[in-house]
Amino acid sequence: MSSRGLAVTDRLRFLWQRARGFDVASVTERARKTARIHGKSYPLVLTDMLWSAARHRVGFNDYLEFDFAILSRAERATWVTSPLALELSKKYDDPAFVHHFHHKTEFNRLFDRFLGREWLDLETADAGELRAFAERHPVLIGKEPVSKSGFGVSRYYAAEVTDWEAFHAELVRKGQVLVEEAIVQHPVLEAIAPGTANTTRVTTFVTDDGTVEIINMAQKFGRGQVSDQGSFGGFYTALHEDGRAMGMGYDIHGEVYETHPDTGARIADFQLPDIDAVRALITEVALVVPQVRYVGWDIVATASGPVLVEGNWGAGVFENKPSATGIRHGHLPRYRAAMGF
Repeated sequence: MSSRGLAVTDRLRFLWQRARGFDVASVTERARKTARIHGKSYPLVLTDMLWSAARHRVGFNDYLEFDFAILSRAERATWVTSPLALELSKKYDDPAFVHHFHHKTEFNRLFDRFLGREWLDLETADAGELRAFAERHPVLIGKEPVSKSGFGVSRYYAAEVTDWEAFHAELVRKGQVLVEEAIVQHPVLEAIAPGTANTTRVTTFVTDDGTVEIINMAQKFGRGQVSDQGSFGGFYTALHEDGRAMGMGYDIHGEVYETHPDTGARIADFQLPDIDAVRALITEVALVVPQVRYVGWDIVATASGPVLVEGNWGAGVFENKPSATGIRHGHLPRYRAAMGF
């Protein structure tokens, strides 16, 4: 996979990190699963997986998740892989400004007008303020300010709290010093995946002339947990530019979901509500810190319009899966067109 204009040192660093952290059991497990899913020879899949990692910087899980075993060389060259996404973040996101995205409380302060919900900082708010907050918002989301992949996030119910001093102390002890009002998602999302604020990942790039380009969108679906991340049983589907699902859902383990396991809703029928409002919101938020040019934003569609959850300066990869969509190309051409590399 060519990446003209990107640092050779980043490629060498990736290879060195792969060599140092090589997990034989994990790699062979992924290769065996890939071979089983696609009816391929395990030795050939393993060899191809290792070659793809070394020569084309394809993450081992990328190979499984995005069906590289059934793609031609030309088709593979259209995918954004995890190592490439990280390389792009390092190239285009000014390190002097990425701190705005590291700490959730700081992020909330900076992007408050886009959040569409009330929040409280327990590093300054006492138990009385927490109780008053809960009287307004009986479902509370406690968050560790520095965390990722949904970890460090819990859901609490005010009706279950009997001692507010003790509850305040418990949250502080856990490090969940950011408390937010729970998001009530759009009825379309609630009908498909109830009980979770299901986020839409919208990846943007701020071009040299200050234009905001949306280069990728994906819809995540949870399983009733506090987070829709894969570590909580969640999965996702890539979206077309108009917000339609590209096809079925899939997860980081290579599993495909024609329907949501809890509701039976067909994932391929999904249409993101208020797509024009999503574009307007994202265009505005992407210019708050324009020095961080390449960001994966998480938003939630609600009945009153989309609200911002967080921004990820390491945008990650939410690519197309051919066996779930029938589409045999990835998003790299859109990235190249916007970024000019």
